[in-house]
Amino acid sequence: MSRARALVRLVRLPSVLTVPGDVMVGAAWDGSGDGAGAPLASGVIGSSFVYLSGMALNDWADREIDAVERPRRPIPAGEIAPPAALATALGLTGASLAAAGLGGSRRLKLAGALAAVVWTYDLMTKDTPAGPWTMASARALDVLVGAGTNPVGALVPAGAIGAHALVITLVSAHEAEGGDASVARDALVGCAAIGGLVAASALVGRRGARDTALALIGVGAYAFAMGQAGRAAMKNPDAAGLQRLVGTGVMANMPLQAALLASRGRVASAAALLASFPFARRAARKVAVT
Repeated sequence: MSRARALVRLVRLPSVLTVPGDVMVGAAWDGSGDGAGAPLASGVIGSSFVYLSGMALNDWADREIDAVERPRRPIPAGEIAPPAALATALGLTGASLAAAGLGGSRRLKLAGALAAVVWTYDLMTKDTPAGPWTMASARALDVLVGAGTNPVGALVPAGAIGAHALVITLVSAHEAEGGDASVARDALVGCAAIGGLVAASALVGRRGARDTALALIGVGAYAFAMGQAGRAAMKNPDAAGLQRLVGTGVMANMPLQAALLASRGRVASAAALLASFPFARRAARKVAVT
């Protein structure tokens, strides 16, 4: 049981709940109708595996830094050996490609590109100016994994979700040592712009009143969560405050995805994401997602 708990912490398991929505949004927005059913399921499973692999690889790559800054993480705490963490990352990446391949060659290519971006971030760009943009690219690609034969149609939501990842990753650069109020303020400005874009897409989409209302509820939940965490971080922009903002930002992908799904008439999926959001946030308080 102790090893299982260590693995849960290694891969930051609650954060994987933010992945299926990316793929579902891509399928909803591509307009081709080819991104549903079994191919969609393969995309969800594949993206979830590669996300978890990135978390394990992140801790393997940061094991020396974590020994100083985060000694309670599984590797520096001696709960998981570095070779085991790397093997976990490799195994999950292989499983992600195998699952994505069941959805066809196009989805396999996108999944391969996504895996390459994840490994590039963890091993090369994370501590460079290109790091936040690499992370944003990974999230945007995750949306496109869900698209069928018309991925161009999914570029708008891919851009919105990628932009949110960019904002949160910029904040995460300060979560170990803290920053100043401007870090949280800039994040709030970015999230307000993203929320406005998603709300506008719902209003101009000419969907039914129910779809539009649910989309705006999703935007409202996103704005409330980010606003609450952002204001708290502006008052106390220390490491703990910014870590809470990043953690909230990771999970806030869910109401953002719900809004994008509702704006394309995927009411059941949107409602499911919104309903599960509070429980996902509660799980993220028990197992760190940053």
